[in-house]
Amino acid sequence: MFLVDTNVWLELILDQEKAADVRRFFQAHDTDDLSITEFSLYSIGIILSRLKKDEAFVDFLTDTLQEGGVKRVRLDIQDLMLLSEIIRRFNLDFDDAYQYCVAQKFDMVLVSFDGDFDGTERGRKAPADV
Repeated sequence: MFLVDTNVWLELILDQEKAADVRRFFQAHDTDDLSITEFSLYSIGIILSRLKKDEAFVDFLTDTLQEGGVKRVRLDIQDLMLLSEIIRRFNLDFDDAYQYCVAQKFDMVLVSFDGDFDGTERGRKAPADV
């Protein structure tokens, strides 16, 4: 199972520099093995809204969740209470701590371009490395 970080989704949606790596990653893995956090969904929605790409968000929801079968995961209250410890322990910001906690809770490989996860016990994999 893979937890795909916000920056990976955005790389593809916005057709940025490493979008080809992301496409290859998605083509190589069944959507049943992919997850996204609710936090990432909201973050992507906020970013696309600010960029005036509201239709891209609707397309993203349709392609990934509604038709694609990517799993949506979230933390419960008890898990959220662990975030401050994770933030301090690994010097992560809130959104990174959230992703890390989900990956830990559900024992998933975190797929991200964010090097901040390299200093954690779980680490991360870039899409090209998986």
